[in-house]
Amino acid sequence: MKFNTKTRYGIRVMIEVALNGGPEGIYQKDIAENLDLSVKYLDQIIASLKAAGLIANVRGRKSGYVLGRDPSQITIYDIHRAFEPGIYVVDCLSKNYECEKASRCTARDFWDILNQKVVDHFKSITVEALVADVRKRNEEKA
Repeated sequence: MKFNTKTRYGIRVMIEVALNGGPEGIYQKDIAENLDLSVKYLDQIIASLKAAGLIANVRGRKSGYVLGRDPSQITIYDIHRAFEPGIYVVDCLSKNYECEKASRCTARDFWDILNQKVVDHFKSITVEALVADVRKRNEEKA
């Protein structure tokens, strides 16, 4: 299982917005600069996060981006789903994958159980927890 690039950057964007998006939000150009991303590529990531309701624009002339929900209510699973249709530790678990050996696969139950554990773990990690980890790491460096 591998996260695609947009998912990985989506997680970083969410942390950046949570860390630096006060009441006015954080400007897209600042997110791009802080994460060393092109604004054009960031546009695609932000569009997916906005469509999923994970970030929003602050209204007004000088507005930036803020989280769409409380950081304790946004999980890695939510962010992943903004970019990818599902989490599959092996291809055969995907609804779009047809395996000719599925009916006699002796490992299928194992893969199902493992996949559910991964999904549950992703659902247990919040943006709030990720931000707390970043702040703690930054304090230790100081």
